[in-house]
Amino acid sequence: QVQLVESGGGLVHAGGSLRLSCVASENRFSFYIMAWYRQGPGKQRELVADVSNGGSTNYADSVKGRFTVSRDNAKRTLYLQMNSLKPEDTAVYYCNAKGSLNNQPPFRWGQGTQVTVSS
Repeated sequence: QVQLVESGGGLVHAGGSLRLSCVASENRFSFYIMAWYRQGPGKQRELVADVSNGGSTNYADSVKGRFTVSRDNAKRTLYLQMNSLKPEDTAVYYCNAKGSLNNQPPFRWGQGTQVTVSS
């Protein structure tokens, strides 16, 4: 099964930036609209942003104008540039295909990467 490995998280102050990466182990990565999800403390996992192979993007209202999602299919890598971070962005961030919250995900969920934003 395709593995997804997220990285790039860390501890930052409010207003800071982080760049997350998600690397897939197989080229099937390029078959799907890929997405970033996050799960904050005591919250359900939610969709943050997604990007198609053509570069079309969608964002949750809470991150519009601050986060940018992109992908490099040649490197089987998904990115999330996060700017102007807020304490409410604190969560474990995961990647997977779009729709993975409501359907059987095509990829096994990875371990995620922890993002902690201090006020």
